[in-house]
Parts: sequence; C-alpha cells; structure tokens
Amino acid sequence: MAFSTGLAWAMMTDIDEARDYQGRHVDCDACNHRNLLAAQRCELRKACVQDRYARRIDRFFDWNPELADEHLAHPHFEVRAIAAKFANPFLLPAMLNDPDETVRWEAVRRLPSRYRLELRNDPHREVRIRVATLLEGADLLPMMKDSDYYVRIVVARKLDPPLLIWMVDDPEVEVRRIVAQRIDAQWLGRMALDPLADVRLEAAQRMTDEQLTSLRQDPDWRVRHYLASRLSAEELEPMLNDSDPIVAETVRRRVNGEPIS
Repeated sequence: MAFSTGLAWAMMTDIDEARDYQGRHVDCDACNHRNLLAAQRCELRKACVQDRYARRIDRFFDWNPELADEHLAHPHFEVRAIAAKFANPFLLPAMLNDPDETVRWEAVRRLPSRYRLELRNDPHREVRIRVATLLEGADLLPMMKDSDYYVRIVVARKLDPPLLIWMVDDPEVEVRRIVAQRIDAQWLGRMALDPLADVRLEAAQRMTDEQLTSLRQDPDWRVRHYLASRLSAEELEPMLNDSDPIVAETVRRRVNGEPIS
C-alpha cells in the first residue's frame, strides 16, 4: 500500500511540475516566447512549448499555430512531431527524413498520397503499418513482402481479392488465414492445401459442398469435423470409420439423421 501511494504521489508531482525534455525546470523568463505569457497565449503547466508533456505542447500550438513552422527543427522530437500537425504543408516533405518515426508519420499524414509511397520502406515498423492503412490497390503491392508480419496482415486485409494470390505462401499463418478469408473463391482449393489446419479450415468454410469432399482425408480432425457438420449424409458415408472418435460419432449421427448436440 505504501508503494502504490508513493507511486501515485510521484506521478502527481511529476505532472504538477513544469520540466523540459531534459528534465530541467521550465523558466518562463528565459523563454523566447515569454511575451506570449502576458497575452495569455501560453501558460505554465498548461500550454507550453518548452514542457516535456505532449498535451501541453499540443495546446501551445493550438493556441499559436503560426509558430509551428519555426519549431520543425526543435531538438525534442515531441515538439517537432506536434509542430508538424500545424506547420505549413510545403515544409513537411523535408520532415520525411527526420530521425524520429513519430515526426515522419505526422508529416506524411498531412501530405498528398504520393509522399506515403516514400515511407513504404521506412525503417520503423509502426510507420509502415500506418502507411499501409492509408494506401490502396497497387500501391500496396510492394508491401506484400514486408519483413514485419503485422504490416503484411494490414496489406492482406486491404489488398483487392484477385491480388491475394501473391500472398498464399506468406510465412505467417495469420496472414494466410486472412488471405483464405478474402481471396477469390477460385483459389480456395489452393488454400485448402496449406500445411497448417487453421488456414485450411478458413478455406473450407468458404468452399462449396462439392469442393469440400476433397478434404474428407484431411490430416486434422477439426477440418474433418467441419465437413461432418456440413456435408450431406450421402457424402459423409465414406467418413463413417474416421480415425477420430468425435468426427466418427458426428458422421454416424448425421448419416442416421440424429440431432447433433
């Protein structure tokens, strides 16, 4: 209890204090914007570009958006990133080379879509993930082979279904599951050959009854059990002696017209 109380006190003290990004107390008298204080266009611990808290920096630029341009080279990345939200868009292309990923993202978010193409190979995965959420169609194709699995997940969710054929062999099972959920139906037979049952099951749930009969010998009981719950009694007869007792029981009940619990 003493620890949690002490932690809460420390957090409260930290928030109540006005410190810059280097941990020094903010000195309004030494600030280049001290003239704004009298005009009520900044306020210590509330709207201050020198403060290390993003909310206070954001409020400063909300009150003084015309000052954003001159802070795009500030040594603190939070200041640069927030300034990019308010700055002249014509100054933002240069920010795409900023050393901090937050700044690069804030800059490209306000630029025309052609600039997003430049960040498809950004070194930081979070930038690439966010860029992928903004791109469409053919612009996503180079990101199908991204080194980060979650970037590829975003691509698989957005890419036009006919183009997903290029992702059926993705090394990440979650990507292939999404592909199986969205790919054109003509390729479901190909997805049903996937080495992992999770992917085959996704494909099976979209296949026609005629296509499903090819999976009666699937090595995974979950896939065969799905067939047992869906195929007609006549189509299930070859599965009456299934090696899995649960599948075999389900098949028997279906063939005999009994209800399945």
